[in-house]
Amino acid sequence: MIVISLVEKTLQAYDQMDIHYSYDEYYSKSYLQIEKFSITELCDKLDLPKETIRRKVLELEKDGVITRNKKKIIIDRKAFGFVKPENQIKISSKYIYSVSQILINNKALSKKIEKKTIENLIKKKFTLCWRWFYRMQIPLVIGYHKFMNDLTSFHIWGTVAMNQVLNVQKHLETPQDKPPLDHFTTSDILLKNLGSNAGISAMSISDMTKIPRATIIRKSKNLIKEDLLKMNEKKQFILSTMNFRKILPYQTEIFKFKAKFIRKILNLLVIS
Repeated sequence: MIVISLVEKTLQAYDQMDIHYSYDEYYSKSYLQIEKFSITELCDKLDLPKETIRRKVLELEKDGVITRNKKKIIIDRKAFGFVKPENQIKISSKYIYSVSQILINNKALSKKIEKKTIENLIKKKFTLCWRWFYRMQIPLVIGYHKFMNDLTSFHIWGTVAMNQVLNVQKHLETPQDKPPLDHFTTSDILLKNLGSNAGISAMSISDMTKIPRATIIRKSKNLIKEDLLKMNEKKQFILSTMNFRKILPYQTEIFKFKAKFIRKILNLLVIS
């Protein structure tokens, strides 16, 4: 998150100076330089204690990922592996395309847009589009981190939630002559786990997230204690009804950031 925040700062500087790089141009650079670096600014942005940020920055320096020179900081090329969005551009393009189809069906958008067109535009105007992406992603991660206290727990919980969505997918489908289900109706169906008792095992979560199975078991105990997960009779993890509702305000806030990101990309596509 520190590296992502530093990269977002460079993207912001490019945008302010009206400098735009494509995906290939941006990642052809050997390093990125940030003129003004502040521990306090990172603390405010990531909502983390100064001691934590300072310790993590020292770890990044030790690993050769970043180099500090007074108020300047240089991000080495080896950090690009942490943030290079090879798969994320495809994923983002896919859901922007899905939203565009809904808007076209509702006559809110007239221009038909292909998935590949979206992907190509993001790569062509990468530094601009990815600044918008980080302005969506950073608050999302911070919000869930604040609620669950660590990102590993968020990934475990999110994998269980995704599995449950897949299990009840047929109950979420609506006929073409009827409007799609709203957020709260969908959440109720998800909570009731209609039509399926299938959960997901610690081993399956480990395979999907690459988080060690022992860590998943340990973190899941806390998630169960906080009433965010529970176990079914097959010793599989499923969502818990009670505290899921406490997550809904975070999701509603995240929808606002995601809507802003999608709107900006669609506007760029329409005028291109």
